[in-house]
Amino acid sequence: MSGVKQKNGDLFLVATPIGNLGDISARARLVLSEVAVIAAEDTRHSGQLLQHLGIAKPLVSLHEHNEARRTDDLVERLKRGESVALISDAGTPLISDPGFDLVRAVIAQGIRVVPIPGACAAVAALSAAGLATDRFAFEGFLPAKAAGRRARLETLAQDERTLIFYEAPHRLAETLADIAGVYGERRVTVARELTKQFETMYYGTAQELALRATQDADMNRGEIVIVVAGASPETRSATSLDADKLLRTLLEEVAPALAAKLAAKLTGEKRSELYDRAIAMNVKAGRDR
Repeated sequence: MSGVKQKNGDLFLVATPIGNLGDISARARLVLSEVAVIAAEDTRHSGQLLQHLGIAKPLVSLHEHNEARRTDDLVERLKRGESVALISDAGTPLISDPGFDLVRAVIAQGIRVVPIPGACAAVAALSAAGLATDRFAFEGFLPAKAAGRRARLETLAQDERTLIFYEAPHRLAETLADIAGVYGERRVTVARELTKQFETMYYGTAQELALRATQDADMNRGEIVIVVAGASPETRSATSLDADKLLRTLLEEVAPALAAKLAAKLTGEKRSELYDRAIAMNVKAGRDR
């Protein structure tokens, strides 16, 4: 044995087009043509992309149901010196797509992870939304059920950053209605089918777009990104007043600790601060609990 340590392969995170195949970068093409194996969310879908690019490489699946199992195999390949590319069905890997477990495991082994930048629906939508881009938060998909969706929106009610959500087309109208119900007259942009033939940008208030989504069947088709203006100082103040009203209502039925816990979940304010306010309200109201 030579005693020379074998060099690890690299893990490349390769962004792929979100619709328009012309958006594949020259660097992405080169990496995909040179790695030993490509891990893909859907090998059938990615196989069509590789065929279009004229690239013939072994494909293995890596998705939410097999990532834990597949990670060990891919790490072993990397340790043997094989380079691996990870791609998702569209866009940048790990952004609302599988790959986190693999990347974390690879980093833990001291193996190099190399991002190959490219298309990302969230960033593309933000750039064309006409809303503030200096600070933003990507929130992925909201809960599918109405109660969970509204609760999540409530926790973000005071966030001053522009908010970005992905949404399934069949839930668009309901989600916009919930955004309108929780956030009021905020500006919203809906980006549909980005980079594809029927790409459309819808601009307006949450209420206006919620109504339009019930009337325009085309708006409810394809891949959807929703971009929402962050809270202004005025809306933050209004939310704070709502928190006080909520606390007073809750204190009529439950103890301050539980009232603060529930109000924190619904408003996004700090539980400790809400508890202090709840105690003060109880003292003022002459309640002893």
